[in-house]
Amino acid sequence: MNLLQQLRDGNPLNLKQQMQLIWQLSIPGILAQVSTIVMEYIDASMVGHLGAKEAASVGLVASSTWLLGCLCYAASMGFTVQIAHAIGAKRDIRARNLVKVGLLFGILFSSLIMSFGLFMHNKIPILLGADPSIHKDASIYFFIIALSLPAMQLNGMAAGMLQCSGNMKVPSVLQVLSCFLDIFFNFFLIFETRTVNILGISITFPGAGLGVMGAALGTAVVEVIIMSLMLYFLLFRSQSLSLRHREKMHFSIKQLKEAFRISWPVGLEQLVMCSAYVMFTAIVSPLGMAAIAANSFAITIESLCYMPGYGIGSAATTLIGQSIGARRKDLTQKLAHLTTAVGMAIMTFTAILMYIFAPQLIGFFTLDPEIRRLGTLILRIEAFAEPFYAASIVANGVFRGAGSTFVPSIMNLISMWVVRLPLAFLLAKEYGLKGAWIAMCVELIFRGSIYLVRLFGKGWFPKNFLTLNEGHLPQEKA
Repeated sequence: MNLLQQLRDGNPLNLKQQMQLIWQLSIPGILAQVSTIVMEYIDASMVGHLGAKEAASVGLVASSTWLLGCLCYAASMGFTVQIAHAIGAKRDIRARNLVKVGLLFGILFSSLIMSFGLFMHNKIPILLGADPSIHKDASIYFFIIALSLPAMQLNGMAAGMLQCSGNMKVPSVLQVLSCFLDIFFNFFLIFETRTVNILGISITFPGAGLGVMGAALGTAVVEVIIMSLMLYFLLFRSQSLSLRHREKMHFSIKQLKEAFRISWPVGLEQLVMCSAYVMFTAIVSPLGMAAIAANSFAITIESLCYMPGYGIGSAATTLIGQSIGARRKDLTQKLAHLTTAVGMAIMTFTAILMYIFAPQLIGFFTLDPEIRRLGTLILRIEAFAEPFYAASIVANGVFRGAGSTFVPSIMNLISMWVVRLPLAFLLAKEYGLKGAWIAMCVELIFRGSIYLVRLFGKGWFPKNFLTLNEGHLPQEKA
C-alpha cells in the first residue's frame, strides 16, 4: 500500500517506513531543486565565459530577481499548505477548489509584481551602486526576467500543488527537462555563430549573439514551456486535483483568510530575506567587478550544496501537512525531527565536497585568476555553516506544513538584519569579500541554532491539534 495513503488512513508506520516515506518524497524534490540550480549554473557559466563584465551584470541583479520570485512563491504557499491539509483529511473537493482559486490569485498577484519589476528595471543597477559599464546589460536582464514572472508563478504554484498531493515525480522530471531546454536555448541565443571542431570535424553552429539578453530570453522561454506542462499534469492528469466538469469554482472567505494568514508571514519572510540579499549585494558591489562576479558564482555553487535541503524541506511540508490533516499526532513530531536530521546529514556531506572541490567548481565559471582565488576562499568559509543552514531550511518546511509561518519570519528577520548585514558591513570594510562571507557563515549558524530550538518545542503545532483525537475529518461535500 502507498505509504502516504497509510498515513492518511491512520495506520502505524515504523522507523523504516518513515525513512522510506521521507526518501520517496525527498529524492524527486532534491532532483527538482538541484536541476533549478543547475539551470542557474549553466546561465552563469555561459555568461561568465563572455567576460567579467557580463558575469558581473547578471550577478548584480540576481538577488533582485530572487526578491520578485520569492514574493510570488509566498503567495502560493497559503494555498499549497491548505491543499496538503485537505488531502490528508480526505477532502478532495475542497482541495480541487483551492487549486482553481489559487491559480487565479497567482495570475493576478504575479501580474502586479511583474508591473513593479518592469517599472524598476533601469533603476536597480543605479540603486545598487554598481559600475556604470554594466548598467545596460543588468537592466535588460532584469526586464526580461520580470516579464516572465507570471509563468514562474504558475510554474511554481502548480509544482507545489502537485508536491503537496504527494506527486513529487512529475515536478522533478519537468525541472530536469528545464535544464536541458535551458542549455539548448542558451547555446543558440547567448553566443554568435561559430565553428566548433568535434573529433576533427568542423561544425558551424548558428547563434543570435545576444549575450546577457540571450541568457534571460532562454530562461523566460523555458519557464513558459515548463509552466504549460506543469499545468497540464495538475489540471488534467492529477488523480486528486484534476478538474472535474461538475465542480464549479467557489470563493470561500474562510479559505481566503486562511491563505492570507499563511502567506503574509511567508511574504514578509521572503521580503526580509531577499531584500537582505539585495543589501548584501550592495555591500559587495563597491569591492569591484571581480568581487561581484566571485560572489555571484559562489552563491550559485553553494546552491548546489544546499538545494538538497530544500528538496527535503518540500517533502517535510507535504508530510507534516498531510499528517496534521489526518490528525496523526503520533507521527507529526517524529517526522519533523527525522526529516531535519536527514537534511543536516546530507548537507554536511555536500559541504565537505564543496570544501574539497571549491577550486574546480569556481573554475567551471571563469578563467580569471582573481575571481577563482576569491571564489575558492569564500566557498571554503561557507562550508562550515551548511549543517546549520540545513536545519533552518528543513525545519522551515516543517513549520510551513503545520501552517506556522509567522514566528519563522520574525526569526529570519532578526537573523538577517540584526546579525548578517551589520556584521557584513563591518567586516567587509576590513577584510573585503572574505569578511562579508564570514558574516554570512556566522549568521547561518545562528539561524540554524534558533530553528532547532523551536523545532524541539511544540509551539509550531496548530492551536487545536494537540487536543484532537486521532482520526479523520469528515469528507467535505462542497
